[in-house]
Amino acid sequence: MCVGAALAVGLFDLLAPSAVAVLRLIGAAAVLLAWRRPPAGAWRGRRFARAAALGLATGLMNLAFYEAIARLPLGTAVAVEFCGPVAVAAIASRRPRDVAAVLLAATGVLLIVDARWSVAPWGVVWALAAATMWAAYILLGARVAAVGNGVDDLAVGFGAAALLLSPVLLFGNPGGTAALVDPVVLGLGLGVGVLSSVVPYVLDQVVLRRVGTARFAVLLALLPATATVVGLVLLAQLPGPAEALGIAAVVGAVALRSRDGDPPAGPPQSTTESNLAEDDAR
Repeated sequence: MCVGAALAVGLFDLLAPSAVAVLRLIGAAAVLLAWRRPPAGAWRGRRFARAAALGLATGLMNLAFYEAIARLPLGTAVAVEFCGPVAVAAIASRRPRDVAAVLLAATGVLLIVDARWSVAPWGVVWALAAATMWAAYILLGARVAAVGNGVDDLAVGFGAAALLLSPVLLFGNPGGTAALVDPVVLGLGLGVGVLSSVVPYVLDQVVLRRVGTARFAVLLALLPATATVVGLVLLAQLPGPAEALGIAAVVGAVALRSRDGDPPAGPPQSTTESNLAEDDAR
């Protein structure tokens, strides 16, 4: 996911960050739909509405996140975005240890916001918007995963969201509309979609069926550490002392929280369902 985000930053000279996010969504939708070929029933009724809501939340999350990393270092933006999973974890869990973990993570995020607000306030605002949509993604993703058709519905949701958000491609591009038909740009957009959406979100659907939403949300705090390393290696982005301390606090929350398990988010899987989930994971 973080390597895909770093790759996306390289496209911002030609396309607006929001356009790159939509191109990522279109690429992910194309790959997932070609792979899964969802049945006709996935495109109707409540199942379609649930999938479309998840896809739209994901698309808006990516759009806000790309606008954030256009203004903030990658690790910093990811850490601020973590406010969403923190909120989900705080609501979903009542154990003292869990509360301490989310408070530690929230402290880390506050340190980062304090360090960055005066420099790039709109970057912080976009990151907080991404956090809101990330929380929605976790909650909606858990509902989709619990039904048992997670990856197929993810493909449907991405397809619906790509159609709804496609007009964003036409606005604010430094390279104009010509960049949208450049084979290199389109190829990179497809690569971003695979790295940042297809692989991690398919794995999310497998994981969400086996762990509680609180555990899933806090485990995602590993992303700031990963994003910081990727940002340093690929983008030469070095966090300041306050940012580094904030990121360390978020990762510390993982170490505190991840030792205990949660009950599964959905009903126990049958043997057939388990085998399908394992197939998806492979």
